[in-house]
Amino acid sequence: MSGEPEVAHTPEEDTEEEEIKSSYKPPPEKTIEEILAADQEDESLRKYKEALLGQAQAGAVIVEPDDPRKVIVKKLALCVVGRDDVELDLTGDLTDLKKQVFVIKEGVQYRIRIDFIVQREIVHGLKYVQKTYRLGVPVPVDKMTHMVGSYPPKTEIQSYTTPPEDAPSGMMARGSYSVNSLFTDDDKNVHLQWEWSFEIKKDWKD
Repeated sequence: MSGEPEVAHTPEEDTEEEEIKSSYKPPPEKTIEEILAADQEDESLRKYKEALLGQAQAGAVIVEPDDPRKVIVKKLALCVVGRDDVELDLTGDLTDLKKQVFVIKEGVQYRIRIDFIVQREIVHGLKYVQKTYRLGVPVPVDKMTHMVGSYPPKTEIQSYTTPPEDAPSGMMARGSYSVNSLFTDDDKNVHLQWEWSFEIKKDWKD
């Protein structure tokens, strides 16, 4: 996909930007003690920090010692109400995923669930990015970015489920699709990138 076109700045715009920068006054610095004291007085912030830290308060949480990653993506699941979840194991050879083709009934509402482990330290700003390509079409027909959020390290598997999506319907929508999925964060760390496939059919068994 092509990047955003460059925008030329006029001298007037540059002057305005400099004025904005020069008028900015940073807040007064606080000592760590003052910040902690303020947090203690703010009940909602204190509870948020306790919930975010979770088990991390007791020390480093390491679930898989031989894996240096902070985020280990375990599984992708296609979730449809009234049907068993269809799952992809993301811990093995990712090149085999293309051989496992999900079948999606046209027009059905579905969600995607990602199961993952966070270990060693808190991760901030996790994102799930998905680009969908129609077979034979070089540009994506759909792209979605979901803000997953910040997660503390835990011994248990944690999950994120996307909002419901409607599968396209009609004869023109039926066919094979490939998906490029990316689990990343605000620091642009790529925790996992994988490709998988699905096929839209008139019915589940067609």
